[in-house]
Amino acid sequence: MSALLGAKAPGQTVDALLNKLVEKGTLTQQEANDLKKESNEGFTKAYQTKSGMPDWVTALKFNGDFRGRYENFSSQNDAFVERGRFRYRLRFGAVATLKDNLEVGMRLSSSESGLFGGDPISGNTTLQDNASRKPIFVDLAYGKWTFLNEKEYSSAVTIGKMENPFVLSDDVFDPDYNPEGLGYNFTYRLNDAHTLKFNGGAFLLDEIAASHQDPYMYGGQVSWDATWSKAVTTTAGIALLDIVNEQSLGNATVPNGQRGNTRDPGTTAPAVNFNPIVVDAAATYTFDNVGFYQGRFPVKVHGEYANNLAISTRETSYYGGVTFGKAAKKGTWELTYRYKELGGDSWYEEMTDSDFGAFYEGTWPNGGLGPGYGAGTNVRGHHVKAVYALFDAMTLGITYGRTRLINEFPPGSNSDMTRLIVDAIWKF
Repeated sequence: MSALLGAKAPGQTVDALLNKLVEKGTLTQQEANDLKKESNEGFTKAYQTKSGMPDWVTALKFNGDFRGRYENFSSQNDAFVERGRFRYRLRFGAVATLKDNLEVGMRLSSSESGLFGGDPISGNTTLQDNASRKPIFVDLAYGKWTFLNEKEYSSAVTIGKMENPFVLSDDVFDPDYNPEGLGYNFTYRLNDAHTLKFNGGAFLLDEIAASHQDPYMYGGQVSWDATWSKAVTTTAGIALLDIVNEQSLGNATVPNGQRGNTRDPGTTAPAVNFNPIVVDAAATYTFDNVGFYQGRFPVKVHGEYANNLAISTRETSYYGGVTFGKAAKKGTWELTYRYKELGGDSWYEEMTDSDFGAFYEGTWPNGGLGPGYGAGTNVRGHHVKAVYALFDAMTLGITYGRTRLINEFPPGSNSDMTRLIVDAIWKF
């Protein structure tokens, strides 16, 4: 195990020493390059012998994180019973880098057990049931081939259960949602200041035996990253998503943990089609020095707008916000404010942020979930998050949300909700 974890360290040490000798004129650059090649070949051979890995494995890296969380729910509606709970999320993964620009990755994660396995949009596990054993699930399992890998452009295809290739906010995809199917990425670097990217995917949402009505999600996204100066950077993008065979996404066939969509009373599947166009943009100005922050201080203004082109009511969602700082290294921090509004049928409720919801005093029609807190769509409100990097490997965060339903249920009820989340995260 130690040989695997330290596979890259000796090579990095030798490279640093040779670079220093070149700077002092002791070696020419060509002599240094030759010695680096000999050193790398010798280390690779010794590493393969020690670890038993085949010669086409060039690196094996482990990664993961642990998050401890406390959250509190409260409402101005007397029908809601205030509650608090303690939860955790544990993730551990490995990535093998192979020759010929190939990669294999996997990750295990905690989550709550359900009828269909782990929660697709959350790795949280609640501390309960007298210290019972907690489940672990496959969170990532994929193969990737970067078949183009040049300075100006690169392109890769990924198959399996993967990190989401679409770079969109949690209004569209919860950060823990890892789709299953085929993903594609293409990057074209016009110059040092401007980069164009294309992300695409075809993902299976369910497999139905003896049927050709399997639900799929397709999508494509184009984005433009620009560096205008040392201080100013921008990003802008547009995406088009499409879910087909929504009628096969009933409560009995896929996990049903959220609400907000209009549901068919017979099948309990969404009663509308989902074909949204999503536009996002952000601009960042980075100050060289401010007195209350270590290092350069970024201020980022960002937003996103989505419109479900398949319908004409409850079809839009958007957010606008600003972020000060970035909690990266020890002693740095960030503060974010966003206002969000997610129209009830703007997107499929089971993919959106699981931490953004409000109070349903009654049972949402055909949703299968009774009165209580409900995340998904059909929610608007304020979202404030503060994070401080206590160490390079540990952050402390607090999130405050004040929300209510767009279409309250039952009509005229008070859906106001306050949710407070406190997180401590260790990463490695």
